[in-house]
Order: sequence, then structure tokens, then C-alpha cells
Amino acid sequence: MEKNWTLFKIYFAAGALTFSGGMAMLPLIEKELCKKRHWLEKEALYSDAAIAQTLPGVIALNTAFLIGKRTNGVAGMLFAGLGAIFPAFTLMALATAFYQMMPKEGPILWALTGVRATSAAFLFAAAYTVARFNLKTWLLKGIALFAFVFAAWNLISVPWILVIAASLGAAFYRQPRQTKEGA
Repeated sequence: MEKNWTLFKIYFAAGALTFSGGMAMLPLIEKELCKKRHWLEKEALYSDAAIAQTLPGVIALNTAFLIGKRTNGVAGMLFAGLGAIFPAFTLMALATAFYQMMPKEGPILWALTGVRATSAAFLFAAAYTVARFNLKTWLLKGIALFAFVFAAWNLISVPWILVIAASLGAAFYRQPRQTKEGA
């Protein structure tokens, strides 16, 4: 049970202290789960983060579910998931209630502009880290470049990019060769 509460607290802190979603949480999650507690290898974290992005839904919640399950089974999945969504739910409920009272100019607006710029930097840093751990072949790097270019310039809709990328991955997948001793 202690491990579940620790997962809840880690994801709660990540959800409360990071902006721009699940990708921005990754450095804090890596520090807590990989470096400090050694519950998870960095490769597994970033592999699960990449998988979480391909699934429908909120990336932060998908990542929390995958990492929580890997770390402590179904209970870990539930506690990490609750920790990940509770801060966002609470803050959005408060923001919605007080939105009309917020000034539309001045220091608060400038502070939010600064947060947006920082969020973009967090997303770029997380994308670079995920790419570094998951794009190990030229084929995968090519598929990633294709997806980036076509998505960034809206040349093809995202569902079609996913279908094409999955088709390329399936078409060029190679199973590791078995040696005669292993056969």
C-alpha cells in the first residue's frame, strides 16, 4: 500500500507542478521513479511514454496507467492515475469558477504568457528525450520525421499519419535472426 501512496504523491506533484500535459511530467517522473527509487529503468519509462501518446485519451493519464501498472500492478495503475488527474481536475474547476474575475490584461496575463512559453520548452525537451530513447533505427527516425513534417504543416490528417506510420512499421519490421543453437 505504501508504494501505491508513493505513486499517487509522485503523480500528484507532477500534475500540480507541470503545465502542458503528460510529456512535461516526464522529467519529474524520471527523477522520482528511475533515479531516486530505482523502481523503473529510463528505457521502460520512455517506451511507455511513447506508447501512451499513441493511445486515445489524455497522455498524462495514459502514462500514469502504464507506469503505475508496470511499477505495482493494477493498484499502482489506479493510484498513479488518480494522482495524475486530481490536480488538473481541481485546478480546472477553480479556474472555471474564477475565469470571469481574472483580469484580461496586466501582470497575470503576462505571467500566463510566460507559463505558455515555458510549457513549449518542456514539450520540446520531453519530445527530444522520448525520441532519443525510442528512435533507434534509421527507419524509425524517417517515420518520425515524416510524421512531424506532415503533422506540423497539416499536409495529412493525424489519423492518416498514424495509419501510414503503422503500415510502414509493419511492412519493414524484421524479427531478430535465430542462430542454429537457438532454433
